[in-house]
Amino acid sequence: MTLDSDILIDRRRLKRRLTVWRVLAIVAFVAALAFAGARSGGGDGASFGIPRDHIARISISGFIGDSKSRHELLEKLRKDNTVKAVIVAVDSPGGTTTGGEALYEDLRELANAKPVAAVFGTMATSAAYLGGIATDYIVARGNTITGSVGVIFQWADVSELLGKVGVKVDEVRSGALKAKPSPFAPVDDAARALTEQLVKDSQGWFVGLVAERRKAAVASLEDIKTGRIYTGRQAAQVGLVDAIGDEQVAIKWFTDARKVPSGLKVRDWKPGQSVSSLLSASMSSLALKLGIASVVDAAVLEGLDILKDRPLDGLFSIWHPQLSNVR
Repeated sequence: MTLDSDILIDRRRLKRRLTVWRVLAIVAFVAALAFAGARSGGGDGASFGIPRDHIARISISGFIGDSKSRHELLEKLRKDNTVKAVIVAVDSPGGTTTGGEALYEDLRELANAKPVAAVFGTMATSAAYLGGIATDYIVARGNTITGSVGVIFQWADVSELLGKVGVKVDEVRSGALKAKPSPFAPVDDAARALTEQLVKDSQGWFVGLVAERRKAAVASLEDIKTGRIYTGRQAAQVGLVDAIGDEQVAIKWFTDARKVPSGLKVRDWKPGQSVSSLLSASMSSLALKLGIASVVDAAVLEGLDILKDRPLDGLFSIWHPQLSNVR
C-alpha cells in the first residue's frame, strides 16, 4: 500500500509539472508570435508576424501638442509595407500651434509615401483641422464642427485684483518688451503691437497652408480668415472638406482614386503598444484560428490552479487570478 501510494503521488506530481510546462510553452509560443507581430508593425497584433496588407487607422483626439510617440507611430506607418493606406480619425478642438505644425509635417511625410485620408468626428477645429489638411482627402459628418482657421494669444490681467488685495509686483527687465504682455500690468501699445505681429505671422502661415492644400477653398479665404467655425455641410460648400459621410467614404476614395485593393481590413494602430498588451489581446484569437480554444483554456486554467499560491512576475502574471486590474 505504501509503495502504491508513493507511485500515485509521484504520478500526480509529474502530471502537475507537465501541465505547468505545457502552459509555459503555450505562453512562450504566443509571446514569440505577438513579438514578431509587433516588430512587423501589426498595430493590433492580428497578423502574428505574418505580414498582411491592411488599411491602418490612427486617432487624433483631445488636446494636440508635440508628441514623440505620435511621431514614432507615423514613422512606423510610413515604413510598413503592409500598410496600404491610412485613415486619420480626428476628434479634437485643436491645441498648440507648434503641436499642429508637428502633426501637419508628420502627416505630410506619411501622405507622400501612401494614401492618407482624414475622417472628422464631432469636432476638428484649429490645429486639428491643420492636421486634416495634411491628408489628401477629408471626410466630415454633416454636423461636424470644423474650421476655426487661425491662432489666438491670450493672457489675464490681474493687476486690478492685486491692487484690491494690497499686492504690488516689482520687477527689473532686461528690455522694454521682455516678458510682455504681463498679467501683472495693463498691456501697453508696444506690447499689444508685438503680440499682434506674432498672431498675424502665425495666421498668415496657417491660411497659406489652407490655400496651398485646399484649392477649392481659395475663393472663400476672406470668410475663412475670420477664424469662424463651420458645420461639415458648410465646410464642404466652401471647400474645406471633400465629402460628407464616414470612413467608408474614405475607403471608397482609396479604392477609386488611389487604386488601393478593395476588401482590406482596417486595423487600429496606437502609439506605445507593448508586447504584453498585444499578447493579452490576441491569446484567444490565436486559439480560435488554430482550432484549439478549449485545449488552451483547459491548460491555462489547470496551470493557474497549480500556480495560484505562487505569485509570478513578468509575462505570465497577466493571467494571474489575483491581478484584478489587468486589462
